[in-house]
Amino acid sequence: SNELSSRNHIIRSNKPFKCSICNKSFTENARLNRHLLIHSTEKPFICSLCNRSFTEKSCLGKHLLTHSNETPFNCSFCDKSYKNKLLNRHLLTHSNDKPFKCTLYIYSFTYKCNLSRHLRTHSNEKPFKCTVCNKSFNDKSCLNRHLFIHRNEKRFKCSHCNKSFNDKSCFSRHLLIHTNEKPFKCTICNKSFNDKSCLNRHLLIHRNEKLFKCSFCTKSFNNKSCIRRHEQIRGFESRCEDFDNEYNHIKRLQEYITLHHDSNKDEKFKKFTYHPE
Repeated sequence: SNELSSRNHIIRSNKPFKCSICNKSFTENARLNRHLLIHSTEKPFICSLCNRSFTEKSCLGKHLLTHSNETPFNCSFCDKSYKNKLLNRHLLTHSNDKPFKCTLYIYSFTYKCNLSRHLRTHSNEKPFKCTVCNKSFNDKSCLNRHLFIHRNEKRFKCSHCNKSFNDKSCFSRHLLIHTNEKPFKCTICNKSFNDKSCLNRHLLIHRNEKLFKCSFCTKSFNNKSCIRRHEQIRGFESRCEDFDNEYNHIKRLQEYITLHHDSNKDEKFKKFTYHPE
């Protein structure tokens, strides 16, 4: 504990410039002065193109890149380039490092925001609401895609078949039909799919998880389309059983009337006759 306290003392003594508002410390006075702008409403660095203002010159510099096609931050693994330090986030996609793990499922994520989005699927939380129709979404990007429906904008046009889409992901999925490309591969059996949702459904087979339970019997399935087909059959069988029970009941009545009422049997039986609609 003595070693820890001495280490903390060294760290504190290396940052002698303290903010009087939030007690944050800095190694240089210039950094403290820059930090103090956060607590004030002063934004002296103004963009000459859109009049947006910033507390720091470096923030203005990053913002100016949004007005140009310049992408100075290049990825050393692929040909992608970025206008700002989003490159650091992108670099994580080239590593297998996925530190953000779901405690309820086997999924893990590269970014914390992706884990947060995934966790909302478990809680069924939908904080992003459409102001036009009040439909809610668990992800802001889903809401943004949904808004195009109200605008009736179909910005993404297919050059192969003239179909158009208001959602980029739907457009990208559609293009795979023309190319027969199947980029989503199962790591267990190497089966490929042209849609990530199809791959996710397929993975349930390997996990032997049967999440979809039949409402008519005790059977369960790992595929939504399978449970739908099964329930249609079971629902039909259930209706047939109801018909059989009614039919057998009528048959017994007929036998009873035949035995005990010879003359008027037909008239008496009429009211028990089954008339399908």
